[in-house]
Amino acid sequence: RRPGGATVVTLAMAAGPPPQLEPRTVPTFSEEGFGEKFLRKTRENPLVPLGCLCTAGALTYGLISFQRGHTRRSQLMMRARILAQGFTFVALLGGMVVTALKPRP
Repeated sequence: RRPGGATVVTLAMAAGPPPQLEPRTVPTFSEEGFGEKFLRKTRENPLVPLGCLCTAGALTYGLISFQRGHTRRSQLMMRARILAQGFTFVALLGGMVVTALKPRP
Protein backbone atom coordinates (compact mmCIF):
# COMPACT_ATOMS: atom_id res chain seq x y z
CA ARG A 1 0.00 0.00 0.00
CA ARG A 2 1.02 3.54 -0.68
CA PRO A 3 0.58 6.36 1.74
CA GLY A 4 -2.99 7.60 1.73
CA GLY A 5 -4.51 4.13 1.22
CA ALA A 6 -4.18 3.89 -2.61
CA THR A 7 -2.70 0.74 -4.12
CA VAL A 8 -0.50 0.53 -7.19
CA VAL A 9 -3.29 -1.18 -9.14
CA THR A 10 -5.72 1.63 -8.33
CA LEU A 11 -3.21 4.24 -9.48
CA ALA A 12 -2.61 2.39 -12.73
CA MET A 13 -6.31 2.11 -13.43
CA ALA A 14 -6.79 5.82 -12.78
CA ALA A 15 -4.21 6.64 -15.47
CA GLY A 16 -6.52 5.30 -18.17
CA PRO A 17 -6.33 2.43 -20.62
CA PRO A 18 -2.90 1.32 -21.90
CA PRO A 19 -1.77 2.75 -25.24
CA GLN A 20 -2.49 0.70 -28.33
CA LEU A 21 0.49 -1.26 -29.62
CA GLU A 22 1.38 -1.27 -33.28
CA PRO A 23 0.97 -4.72 -34.83
CA ARG A 24 4.37 -6.28 -35.48
CA THR A 25 5.09 -7.48 -38.96
CA VAL A 26 6.58 -10.94 -38.97
CA PRO A 27 9.11 -11.56 -41.76
CA THR A 28 8.24 -14.44 -44.04
CA PHE A 29 10.88 -16.72 -45.50
CA SER A 30 10.46 -18.84 -48.57
CA GLU A 31 11.37 -22.50 -48.38
CA GLU A 32 14.88 -23.02 -49.70
CA GLY A 33 15.57 -26.32 -51.38
CA PHE A 34 18.83 -28.24 -51.29
CA GLY A 35 20.03 -26.91 -54.64
CA GLU A 36 19.35 -23.28 -53.82
CA LYS A 37 20.99 -23.59 -50.40
CA PHE A 38 24.04 -25.36 -51.87
CA LEU A 39 24.51 -22.63 -54.50
CA ARG A 40 24.07 -19.86 -51.93
CA LYS A 41 26.58 -21.41 -49.53
CA THR A 42 29.02 -22.04 -52.40
CA ARG A 43 28.81 -18.39 -53.43
CA GLU A 44 29.37 -17.30 -49.81
CA ASN A 45 32.46 -19.48 -49.31
CA PRO A 46 33.73 -21.10 -52.54
CA LEU A 47 36.88 -22.51 -50.94
CA VAL A 48 35.03 -25.17 -48.91
CA PRO A 49 33.59 -27.08 -51.90
CA LEU A 50 36.95 -26.74 -53.65
CA GLY A 51 38.70 -28.27 -50.64
CA CYS A 52 36.13 -31.08 -50.51
CA LEU A 53 36.70 -31.87 -54.19
CA CYS A 54 40.49 -31.89 -53.68
CA THR A 55 40.11 -34.17 -50.67
CA ALA A 56 37.87 -36.59 -52.55
CA GLY A 57 40.17 -36.54 -55.60
CA ALA A 58 43.31 -37.25 -53.55
CA LEU A 59 41.53 -40.03 -51.66
CA THR A 60 40.23 -41.65 -54.84
CA TYR A 61 43.55 -41.44 -56.65
CA GLY A 62 45.36 -42.75 -53.56
CA LEU A 63 43.05 -45.73 -53.26
CA ILE A 64 43.42 -46.53 -56.97
CA SER A 65 47.21 -46.29 -56.64
CA PHE A 66 47.12 -48.57 -53.60
CA GLN A 67 44.99 -51.12 -55.45
CA ARG A 68 47.42 -51.13 -58.39
CA GLY A 69 50.41 -51.64 -56.10
CA HIS A 70 51.96 -48.17 -56.38
CA THR A 71 52.61 -47.80 -52.65
CA ARG A 72 54.82 -44.71 -52.92
CA ARG A 73 52.22 -42.80 -54.96
CA SER A 74 49.47 -44.06 -52.65
CA GLN A 75 51.32 -42.70 -49.59
CA LEU A 76 51.88 -39.40 -51.35
CA MET A 77 48.17 -39.12 -52.15
CA MET A 78 47.19 -39.90 -48.56
CA ARG A 79 49.43 -37.05 -47.41
CA ALA A 80 47.87 -34.82 -50.05
CA ARG A 81 44.46 -35.82 -48.73
CA ILE A 82 45.44 -34.72 -45.22
CA LEU A 83 46.63 -31.36 -46.57
CA ALA A 84 43.39 -30.93 -48.52
CA GLN A 85 41.35 -31.75 -45.42
CA GLY A 86 43.32 -29.17 -43.44
CA PHE A 87 42.74 -26.59 -46.17
CA THR A 88 39.01 -27.36 -46.12
CA PHE A 89 38.85 -27.02 -42.34
CA VAL A 90 40.68 -23.68 -42.38
CA ALA A 91 38.40 -22.43 -45.19
CA LEU A 92 35.35 -23.47 -43.18
CA LEU A 93 36.57 -21.69 -40.05
CA GLY A 94 37.50 -18.61 -42.07
CA GLY A 95 34.05 -18.49 -43.62
CA MET A 96 32.44 -18.76 -40.19
CA VAL A 97 34.56 -15.88 -38.87
CA VAL A 98 33.75 -13.68 -41.87
CA THR A 99 30.03 -14.45 -41.48
CA ALA A 100 30.13 -13.68 -37.74
CA LEU A 101 31.90 -10.35 -38.32
CA LYS A 102 29.48 -9.20 -41.06
CA PRO A 103 27.15 -6.44 -39.92
CA ARG A 104 23.52 -7.49 -39.69
CA PRO A 105 21.02 -5.58 -41.90
